[in-house]
Parts: sequence; structure tokens; C-alpha cells
Amino acid sequence: MEALKIANSLPMWLACGIAVVLVIAQALIFIKKAMDAAPEVGVTKEQVNKAIKSSALTSIGPSIVVLSGMLSLLVSVGGPMAWMRLSFIGSVMFESIAAGIGTGAVGVQLGVDELTPLALTMAVWTMILGSVGWIIFSTFAADKMEKIQAKVAGSNPAGLTIISSAAIIGAFAAMCSQKLVALNKASVATILGGLIMFVMMQITKSEKLAKLREWNLTIAILLGMIITAVL
Repeated sequence: MEALKIANSLPMWLACGIAVVLVIAQALIFIKKAMDAAPEVGVTKEQVNKAIKSSALTSIGPSIVVLSGMLSLLVSVGGPMAWMRLSFIGSVMFESIAAGIGTGAVGVQLGVDELTPLALTMAVWTMILGSVGWIIFSTFAADKMEKIQAKVAGSNPAGLTIISSAAIIGAFAAMCSQKLVALNKASVATILGGLIMFVMMQITKSEKLAKLREWNLTIAILLGMIITAVL
């Protein structure tokens, strides 16, 4: 049987579908627990609904980027695996690199050579084993994070906020710097995205356009992608 027939077979859809269902169930459980806990910490129902709406709208832009990357992964390792992996991890860059490393180990260049069943197997195992450490760590360390938080922040809760914000800024700065020094279309997209986001933040400062703030990230990502593609 050809590799892509195996990759898009019914057993693969069923196996990957189970994993995706678990992710959806987990998200619903978290939402339910968060809504139940909100009154206990002084968060109103209106604030919860606003947070849900803002999060949903903000996720549109990044989701479109993941979707566009999934199309290339779909051709390489089949629909079920691409759907399941990007539902779990959401990093097109990691999945593509991992799949390429896996197929390369058996002499098949991903996207160039014809995919063999062995190469498909190697790609799937590499993608899974390459990220299983995150799942194991979160499973066994999640209940200990509160103690770590207390030691790091001490008696100053604001300290943890500063550390978390610095970590996020550092992570995104590292990713953006890699694109900037490449001096190619990725560099153009990064610069355009930053400029458009800055302009959108200035425009939506007005209370009349406050509702548009939730769309800032989506607009910046889409316009950056479109303009770069046209150029």
C-alpha cells in the first residue's frame, strides 16, 4: 500500500480523532472549571464572557497561520496526522522540521522524494517523540508549580508577573530576530507585522474603536502575510 494511502486511511483518522477529542474535552473542562471559580475570586459573568470573546477573536490570526502551514504538512504526512499534531502542538515549524528529520533518517527528503511507508513511520515517530517530553513534564510537574511560583515570587506576586512577561517578550524576540537576520520574505513579513500592529494599537486607542482592539493581532498577521505574498 502506498504511504499516503496509509496516512489517510480510516484507522489513522480514527486514531488521530481520539486524540483531538481529548483536547477538545480538556478545553471544555477548563472553561467549565474557570467559570465555576470566577465568582470565588470576584470575577463577574460579564468579565468572563468578555475574556472568552477576546480570546476567541485573538486566536483567529494565529489559527489561520497554523492552517496555512497544515496544508503543506497534509501533503507530506497525510490529513489525519497533520490535523492531530497541529491540534496538539500548533507549531508548524516544529512539525515540519521533525517530519523532515524522520524521513531523512531513511534517505527520503520530505516534499521532494516519494514518501515510503518506512519514511512515513519515521516521520510520525519523530514528531511524537520530539514533543512527548513536554507532556510528561506537565503531567508530573503541574501540581508542583504552585510551590515553584511561591519560591520564585516570594511575598511579591507582582514579581512573578514581571518574570512571566519578560519570558514571553524574550521568547517572541528570539523568534522574530531569527526571521529578521534571514533577510528574506520572512524578514519583510516580520517588519510589516510589527508596523501594522503598532498602527492598529494607535488607531484603537480611541474609545470609539475600542471593540476593534480584539482584532489587532489578526489584522496584523493577515495584512503582513498578504502584503508579503504580493511583494
